[in-house]
Parts: sequence; C-alpha cells; structure tokens
Amino acid sequence: MSDFQHAQLDWDEHGQPLSRGFGDVYFSRASGLEETRYVFLAHNELPLRFAALPAGGRLSVGETGFGTGLNFLCAWQLFERTAPADARLHFVSVERFPLTRADLQKALALWPELAPWADALLAQYVAVHPGFQRFVFAEGRVVLTLLVGDVLERLPELDARIDAWFLDGFAPAKNPEMWTPALFAELARLSAPGASLATFTSAGFVRRGLNAAGFAMQRVKGFGQKREMLAGRFEGTPQEAAKPWFARPPHPAGLREALVIGAGLAGCAAAASLAQRGWRVTLLERRDAVAEETSGNPQGVLYLKLSAHGTALSRLILAGFGFTRRLLQRLEPGRDWSPCGVLQLAFDAREAARQAELAAAFPADLLHGLGRAEAEELAGVALDSGGLFYPEAGWVHPPALCAHLAEHPNIRLLTHREVLDLRREDGQWCARSGETLLARAPVAVLCGGAEIARFPEAAGLPLKRIRGQISRLPATATSRDLQTVLCAEGYVAPPRDGEHTLGASFRFDSTELELTTEEHAENLQLLREISTNLAERLQLDRLDPAALDGRAGFRCTSPDYLPIAGPLADAAAFAEAYAVLGKDARQVPQRPCPWLEGLYVSSGHGSRGLLSAPLVGELLAAWLDDEPLPVPRAVAEACHPNRFGLRRLIRGK
Repeated sequence: MSDFQHAQLDWDEHGQPLSRGFGDVYFSRASGLEETRYVFLAHNELPLRFAALPAGGRLSVGETGFGTGLNFLCAWQLFERTAPADARLHFVSVERFPLTRADLQKALALWPELAPWADALLAQYVAVHPGFQRFVFAEGRVVLTLLVGDVLERLPELDARIDAWFLDGFAPAKNPEMWTPALFAELARLSAPGASLATFTSAGFVRRGLNAAGFAMQRVKGFGQKREMLAGRFEGTPQEAAKPWFARPPHPAGLREALVIGAGLAGCAAAASLAQRGWRVTLLERRDAVAEETSGNPQGVLYLKLSAHGTALSRLILAGFGFTRRLLQRLEPGRDWSPCGVLQLAFDAREAARQAELAAAFPADLLHGLGRAEAEELAGVALDSGGLFYPEAGWVHPPALCAHLAEHPNIRLLTHREVLDLRREDGQWCARSGETLLARAPVAVLCGGAEIARFPEAAGLPLKRIRGQISRLPATATSRDLQTVLCAEGYVAPPRDGEHTLGASFRFDSTELELTTEEHAENLQLLREISTNLAERLQLDRLDPAALDGRAGFRCTSPDYLPIAGPLADAAAFAEAYAVLGKDARQVPQRPCPWLEGLYVSSGHGSRGLLSAPLVGELLAAWLDDEPLPVPRAVAEACHPNRFGLRRLIRGK
C-alpha cells in the first residue's frame, strides 16, 4: 500500500482530464458520454437487459478501469430509466489510481446531464483507500464495489458472478501490463454463464487472448472515427474456487423474509442490508429500544488499529472504515457524529516504532505522523508526545447510527422480545419466548453478542465477553478546546451534549453490569496518561469517582479478534464430513457442507464494531442474495464461522 497514489492529471484546453502517468485520455474527446453508451452499454445490450429484469432481479457489471466514474454513472442513469423499480444493479470496478475528490468533481462537471448521479457519487466519495470499498446508492438499488489497487492483485481476491464486462482502461499501447492473459483468465473465472464483454480496442492480441480464455469475441464497428472495437460473450464453464466449507450455501427456500435477533449495531446493520434488498425483516430486541446494551454508549470512536503486514483483520478494518464513514454522511454532524479526526499518541518508544511502521505502509490521507507541536495545535490541548493522526476518523453516537439503520419500511422492530428458543420447523426458523411464538421466517441471523451461545446451533462458537465501562465527564469552559479524539491506552472524545466520553476499562472476569468506582478511577488515570493538561482543564482532582456517571457493557470477541460472520453449519455433521482433515490438512474432500439452512451469525465484533458490523451486514446480504462479496474472499473466509471447526479438526481437538 505504500506505493498507493491518486491519479496525476493534466487538463487540456477544453477542461478534459489526461493521465500524466500514462499519457492518455480518460474518454473520447469527441463525446465521452456517447462513447460509453455506444461501446459499453449498447454492446452489452444493457438497455434491453435492464428492461427485461424480473421483479426483484439483479444484474452485475464488472469494469477494469473506474477512471472518472463515467461508465458507472451512465450505467446507473440507464438502469434508473429502464429497469423495474425493485431491480438492483451491482457494479464492480477496479482502479489503481483513483482520482482525488476535487479532480473527480472537476471531471464530472463536464456532463451536466449526469449531475444527479454525479452528485450522489461525490457525496459519498470519502475514505477511498486501497482495498475493497463499498458504496450504496438509491436506497440500496445500486451498489458500487470499488477495488482500489492493481487489477491483477484485486480481481483474484474478488468473489462474484459478473453478467456484463466493461473492459476499459488506458489503451494497450499506453498500459500493456493490464491487457494480459492473466487478466483475461480472471475475467473468465468471474463470468456468469453467457456473460457479455465489450471493449473499445480491436487489438488482435486482445481478441486472441480473450478467445483463449473462453470468450467468443468479434470485431464490430467502433465509435465515431474509430474503425473497430470488440464485443462478445463468455462461452466457457465457470469454476467454483472456494473449498466446500467456505462455498456459498444454497439459497434458502421460501419467501424473502428474515428474523434478526438483537438490535445492537450488528443486528441493525444486518437488518438494514437485507431490507435494502427487498427482504422483509423482523428485528427482535429484548430491551425497550435499539442500542440499549453495548451499542448504547454516547460516543464511540472510529479507531483504526491497523497492521502494516496486510493481515485479514487489518484489511477488514480498512474496508469497514470506508463503508462506515460513508454511512455516517447520512447522520447529523455534531450531534450524531463528528469527523474531528483521531490522534493516537506515541506514548512510549514501542508505540512510536509501531506508528512509524504504519506511516510508511499506508497513504498519508488515511494516517500520518505528527510531532508534538503539530499534535498540540491540532488537538487544542497540551500533550506529552506527538502521534499518528487519522484525519477522516472521529466519534459516533452509536444509538443514532442504529436508529438510522433500523428505520426502513421493510424492518419491523419488536422490542421487549427476548428469544429463549430457536428451532427449525417446516422450513422456518421459529423464535419463541417460553410458549409464545415471537416470529418465524426462512432465514434467521443471530446478532446478540455472546448471548447467542444460548442457542444450540451457536453453542460451539468460541465467543468471550469482556466488560468495559466508560465514564461521562462534564465539559468545562477550557476542556471544550479539545478538537479531536485522543487515544493512548484509553480514549477521550471532544464534548457531545456538554459531556466528554472517557474510557474504557477492560474486565475479563466480571459478569456484572453495575458501575464501579474502581473502574471510574481507572478511567481517570487513563485520562491523566493521555494529557495532564486536559485532566487539569477537566478539574480531575475535584472529581469524585464514586459520583461519576457512565455506562458498562460487554464486548464480545473471538480468539483471533476477527468477527464471526456468515452461515452456520451443523457442528457434528461438519466434523464427520471433513474428518479426513485431522489426518491430512491438505485434503479437500468434495462433500457439500452440512449447512443449517438459512441460519447466519454476526458476532465477535469486540471494540471494533463501528468498523466491522455495518460491512458484515453487507457481507451477510451478499451471501444470501448471491451477490459480489464486499471484501476479499480471503477476508470473508477469515471471518467465517467454519474456521473454528476446521481448526479443531486439523489440531485434533
């Protein structure tokens, strides 16, 4: 990621962008709009295919060069004008050098007729960093998954079935590294049966390469003065690359209805992602409102604890940060969230070394180091050290985010409904409290943190609870100078509603939720370690820990600190089906996984729920609707519930 950079542009006398690195134009000088409509929309027959989509139907488009987003916006415009009202468009595009927001805005201003769609893209064009970036538009009807990075690094990570390809990018003579057999093989791997493909070039080696990969390509009349271009269809056989225990489960039978247990952030996110796709969701909550338990803190921090080594957790965090950050654009700034930035202080030599490694590994617009003087100026209070600054991060009021997610006409929220029993009966998951049937649906999603272990189907998941307590400190006239979230071993946020949130304690052996004076005192000590100056401004010496207000809750984590997200299998049948792995872990027995039909889980988000839970909602919906996954396949597998069953078999436990 350290070599990541935005596109370097020059602008001609007509205001059109040119790539400085590739010495090529982004679109036809004659008419970029008409070129897109002729080459990519018409020759993939999208006007007819969009109009022919059935009710609730979906079409997936793949693209090899996002550029200015022109192709995406034209496809979206056409889709809105021709497709059924409840159809959905998935657009997956790769871009190694994404435009800055300012350059994108300047380029899109060339096409006033696309302004409604361009404005929607620009409104969400934040936190665009290397990896998978998921955008949701038109209340879920249109989804863009932007893969930021080299095409031959990103496409192999993608799990999708593409119906129509836009083979775009700079001309083969300008960018020969992209037009290769390796790329054509990836297009074939990802193609649905009969997938169409169109490209502006007619180069012979491109046609031959695509034909060799399983496409049947022909030269047809090109756009404008260009004599020829290529168009055709995939005639090969798609290959299932996933191992059976990570393969997509069969689609659940019955109506598109689901029940979600738990209305914290994980449950509200799962419900929202399904509701946007037309599912009718019953959201069951044992308390009297959403976000009454761990998700109910007044301020949560968008805190990116990353690794410089590209771990699955780090890649999930980076993708989740972008998705959550775009989601927050829909909330009220100042009250529901604040993009005030997060400053992770370099409080000792080891932390300073870790931060230096991160600063070298990630783009500066995601994170960058600050000296002490710079950090103090930015924070508004005196500090003992500099640190690592995340300019796009900040704090969130989690209940507001949960309420926003749950406010969808397809979601029915039922409070004071504690599910004590869940059973599969006649193709439906039936949720009961005693003898009372609370809800039933073909699909159930367990989102109640460690409490889901009460259900036998989830009892084997290695979830653990960690108690955390936050303290609420009344802001003073001088503490209001704090301008950004400060983190060390704990965190303190700028004031919301006249209070700072300070925390949070870690208790591995506590099962109680009552506030304790001891943990308030620990939090006050964390604040002194963050900034003695801020502690003085808050008059900590005059505060009685026993008199402080706060909240306590239980983080739910897994042994590897990754969420547990995906379809559940029958544990005993799983162990029997894949017992050979206990003797030879290299075996891949081709036996279908014994899935528990229609049962899914989203749990184990720990202290990173703001970053992971919303994106996991998209991941669950993608599995259920057979859509492109919003994260690399390896990351989805690293979060999969079956990872624990595999480890038990391989380790002989």
